[in-house]
Amino acid sequence: MLTADTFKRGLGKGLSVTWELTKVVVPVYVLVTFLKYTPVLNYIAHFCEPAMRLVGLPGEASIAVVLGLLANLYAAIGAIASLNLSSREITIMAMMLLISHSIPMETAVTQKAGVNGLAMTLLRFVLSVTSGILLNIIL
Repeated sequence: MLTADTFKRGLGKGLSVTWELTKVVVPVYVLVTFLKYTPVLNYIAHFCEPAMRLVGLPGEASIAVVLGLLANLYAAIGAIASLNLSSREITIMAMMLLISHSIPMETAVTQKAGVNGLAMTLLRFVLSVTSGILLNIIL
């Protein structure tokens, strides 16, 4: 049964967890947003170009993948919209990003939830690349 005391405790704990997550998520979000306006993301994209061929994507698609990995899916969608990609390439990219989007922010959240952030990041990244390779072969 929901009582006033239960509601107060739940609300207090919910606000406490929200505050703890906010202290982690907001700085990560600000940092990644800042990086979007610097040449750092372009350097990362150029570095990733050879790997893009492995998953059947053109080199310029690395910008969208990097934005999706580091920022969010909306940034990746914006980059994808400016590229001339086939439905096959968009499918490969979409699957990879659905598995491993927003890595910095979600790693911070998973760590606060008690999960090993490094292990989860590596798992998501490996599964993302594996799915890209498999889709490249299948499609």
